[in-house]
Amino acid sequence: MTSPPSPAAMATTHAAAFTQSRPWTEAEFTALLDSPLTFAVGDERCFALVRVIVDEAELLTIATHPDHQRQGLARAVMTSWRQLASQRGAETAFLEVAADNVAACDLYATCGFSICGNRSGYYRRPNGPAVDAIVMRQAFSAAK
Repeated sequence: MTSPPSPAAMATTHAAAFTQSRPWTEAEFTALLDSPLTFAVGDERCFALVRVIVDEAELLTIATHPDHQRQGLARAVMTSWRQLASQRGAETAFLEVAADNVAACDLYATCGFSICGNRSGYYRRPNGPAVDAIVMRQAFSAAK
């Protein structure tokens, strides 16, 4: 992986990857990255955006461009962001994933995350019913 992509590149990748819900805009990525608590890892093919507050990390989003899926990039990005978050003092990581995103649920489970909650109807779908968000957690001691 090279240096993190620009907010514009993130928005392009996010739009290509997130076709079931509203993708994030360049302005949204820029605003999030303006915070010293937020960082990105990866490159234009696959990236993660993470926020660390005190001892907790939150995966805000991860996106792999469809042209580069199933190549191990998301797994590599998952490892990178958890290492950086741990270096920033995080002891626990959280994320939310759409219940119908089977590939992401499988990735997170194989990376050591476990289900700790549910947000009913959290993800709005333009052409269908809302989908639950599965909340997942991992203690970083388990990631080592």
